[in-house]
Amino acid sequence: MAKQDDIFKNVISHAKEYGYIFPSSEIYDGLSAVYDYAQNGVELKRNIREYWWKSMVQMHENIVGIDASIFMHPTTWKASGHVDAFNDPLIDNKDSKKRYRADVLIEDYCEKLHQKALKEIEKAQKRFGDSFDEAEFVNTNPRVIGYHTKKKEILERMARGLDSGDLADVKALIEELEIADPESGSKNWTEVRQFNLMFGTKLGASADTAMDLYLRPETAQGIFVNFLNVQKTGRMKIPFGIAQTGKAFRNEIVARQFIFRMREFEQMEMQYFVKPGEEMKWYEYWKETRHKWHLSLGLGAENYRFHDHEKLAHYANAATDIEFNFPFGFKELEGIHSRTDFDLKAHEQHSGKKLQYFDNETNSSFTPYVVETSVGLDRLFLAVFSKSLQEEVLEDGSVRTVLRLPSVLAPTKAAILPLVRKDGLPDIAKDIIEDLKWEFNVAYDDKDAVGRRYRRQDALGTPFCITVDHQTLEDKTVTIRHRDSMKQDRVAISDLKSIINDEISIKNWLKKMN
Repeated sequence: MAKQDDIFKNVISHAKEYGYIFPSSEIYDGLSAVYDYAQNGVELKRNIREYWWKSMVQMHENIVGIDASIFMHPTTWKASGHVDAFNDPLIDNKDSKKRYRADVLIEDYCEKLHQKALKEIEKAQKRFGDSFDEAEFVNTNPRVIGYHTKKKEILERMARGLDSGDLADVKALIEELEIADPESGSKNWTEVRQFNLMFGTKLGASADTAMDLYLRPETAQGIFVNFLNVQKTGRMKIPFGIAQTGKAFRNEIVARQFIFRMREFEQMEMQYFVKPGEEMKWYEYWKETRHKWHLSLGLGAENYRFHDHEKLAHYANAATDIEFNFPFGFKELEGIHSRTDFDLKAHEQHSGKKLQYFDNETNSSFTPYVVETSVGLDRLFLAVFSKSLQEEVLEDGSVRTVLRLPSVLAPTKAAILPLVRKDGLPDIAKDIIEDLKWEFNVAYDDKDAVGRRYRRQDALGTPFCITVDHQTLEDKTVTIRHRDSMKQDRVAISDLKSIINDEISIKNWLKKMN
């Protein structure tokens, strides 16, 4: 745990030092769980959003995008169930005065059981070598079976308690498992109580006439209330999807772990409307498709896993999370949910407006079912950034800090470095920038020795460094250095565009999904 903490602290420090993320309002001592994306962070975030949007909207003929308002009529949130059911189970430790989500404490305990099972499997793999049959071992080894069974029983009991509102049993479960405060070790807990996560606000010119509103806690409802508008104006045929990216707001009980859990965050969601009875087919399709999309970024298949929900939301008949191995362990990155027809029917009921699809082939109307994919943009940023930040020992014994961002996402694609600030080399470097900047985000760097500049660009995550030297004056060639391998090639200035494009092209990266 100490090593994980050190890695995470290094991630947070690096993000600030190299202009990716700043604490919000830092000159006023900041604001809890609110962060600003700095000059490099905003570019990385934009590139992640574009990578998602192109794959989700541009590459699917039957998916379109919208941008719904943050403010919505307050009945929206009554219909969606957020007013009555958008709660988290809160528990306080009487000694440390710290506040936690009760379900997260229990899930973290279960994750420890899962890790114990994995250790047993790893030990057996080393012991038996190539003859090891993992499936047979998992199904027959008493310890592994015991860990898995206990985990399943705990999660099922927690789900029953939360579904039925039996919060006393949720607390009893925490006490029976002897779950302690992660910071103080105290087991002196308060009762569990529900806490609504929505931020309230007002709309109106005066306090007397102002309407009570909420900052939206999710972007999905903006899609549902516009379902018929999009379907009719776009002449969309079932199945079809509506995608959206945008800000959402939740008054989290425990906003923690840097940008993993914030009170203001950004979602990238797609709601896929299908015929009733076909939702599970599309649920499996989007599980596989979204998993492949994540793998296309090259962060390592071992860093992803599926986690099926024991406790389903009020609108769902199936749900799973794609979890990622963050510096603090496996946590939810993206959710795939089969939402049934709950949302459209609820908005029909509360608005009095018909929200159905008319099928010309059968000459009949029906309420579509919905399969949702929802990924947190900030969490994806953290996943990419934390897994890319590495330290490596070079042949000469020195240590290099390198941010191995997927080049398709890197804020700056190339840094142009004149070897010296004279002899016309800066002029050539700036001419190269003038040519490349129409297609790529590039930077100019002439401060310090070229080796130091390489190290600085490595830490910034820049895939290429292009050095202009005296040979450039003779034959119009430059040295291009590759961030990950540190390999250097002599190439013609005229070839730079194609070399960079081959490496950073969204098309080339998304082809890995096939």
